[in-house]
Amino acid sequence: MTTPLYTLGIRDHVMIAHSFRGEVFGPAQKLHGATFVVDVEFRRETLDEDGIVVDIGLAASVLKEALGSFNYRNLDDEAEFNGINTTTEVMARVVFDRMVVAIDAGRLGAGAAGISAIKVTLHESHIAWASFEGPVHGH
Repeated sequence: MTTPLYTLGIRDHVMIAHSFRGEVFGPAQKLHGATFVVDVEFRRETLDEDGIVVDIGLAASVLKEALGSFNYRNLDDEAEFNGINTTTEVMARVVFDRMVVAIDAGRLGAGAAGISAIKVTLHESHIAWASFEGPVHGH
């Protein structure tokens, strides 16, 4: 049996342009735009001393900042993504990594130290999405 976890989710969105390399991508090899609805779920075994998973306001602010560096940008032009197909799966991992860095830096409040895992889901349409889920450092 798995350990029961509390979960809190937040949502934002990001608009990007990009292209892909590889025949598997068909017409998406050409420059195109995407609007991702981004869900981040924070998980922990016990609530903090205030009875919450994480401060929603801080989490939403950090997510907006994490997305801001590539919002309204052509990812093909961003040095960070040079040589990388910025698929929905890849971008879910990028957002995950940025949220973990923010937790480690204390930017989601002291109580966020108890978060054991994060799941990031990018919805590229109403019928397709991709996620990345993993533990937060130290858990």
